[in-house]
Amino acid sequence: MSQENSEAEASAPEAIRIVLADDHAVVRSGLRMLLDSEAGLEVVAEASDVEGAARYVRGHHPHVLVLDLNMPGGSSLAAIPVIRAESPGTQIVVLTMQQEPAFAREALGSGALGYVLKEAADEELVEAVRRAAVGESYLNPGLGARIASEPPPGPPDDLSEREVDVLRLIALGHTNAEIAEQLFLSVRTVETHRSHIQQKLRLSSRAELVGYALERGLIAR
Repeated sequence: MSQENSEAEASAPEAIRIVLADDHAVVRSGLRMLLDSEAGLEVVAEASDVEGAARYVRGHHPHVLVLDLNMPGGSSLAAIPVIRAESPGTQIVVLTMQQEPAFAREALGSGALGYVLKEAADEELVEAVRRAAVGESYLNPGLGARIASEPPPGPPDDLSEREVDVLRLIALGHTNAEIAEQLFLSVRTVETHRSHIQQKLRLSSRAELVGYALERGLIAR
C-alpha cells in the first residue's frame, strides 16, 4: 500500500455507527438498506425489542440508536434516559408511527435528539441520524409546526416543575431510588416530593398517579 493511500485512509472520517431497533424484521431490513446505502453510515447491530436495543448499545457504543417507540420488552420512552446514561456518547433518534405531539415532547424530553415518522423515513431518517451524530436535533417538520402552535404546557394542579418530573417518573414505573439517581436527588427528597404530590392531588396509589399522568398528557398512552 502506498504512503498516499495510507494517509488518505488515516484522514478519512469515521463512519457513523448505528444500532437499529424495530420489532418488525421487514422494516429493519428496509431501514438497514436505506442507511447502509449512504456514505459514512454503518448499521452495526439490529434489535427487535427494548432489552436487545439496550444490550447492543452497551456492547457497541454506537454513535446513534434508531429506536422504535412501540416494541416488546418494556417502554421505549422509559428506556431512553437509561440508555443515554449507560452510553452517553450514543444519541437516540426515535422512529415511530405516533403522530401526536405529546409523544414527541415526551421522547425529546427524555433525551432523544430526533423524532422521525415512519411514513417519512425515506426522506428524513438519514438527515436525522447525521444531525444526531453531531449533537443536533431533528423533529419531523409537521409535528414541529403543531407543537409550536400549541400553548406551552404548565405544571398542572399547583405542582412544581420538580414535582411534575417526579410524578412522570413514578408513572413510568421507576422506584424512588431510580428517580433519585435520574434527578440527582436524595431518596428522602424524592419521598418528600411524592408525599406532596399525593397530598396536592388527593391520590394515594401508584395506579391513581399513573391514571392522572395519562389524563394530563405527562406520559404517552
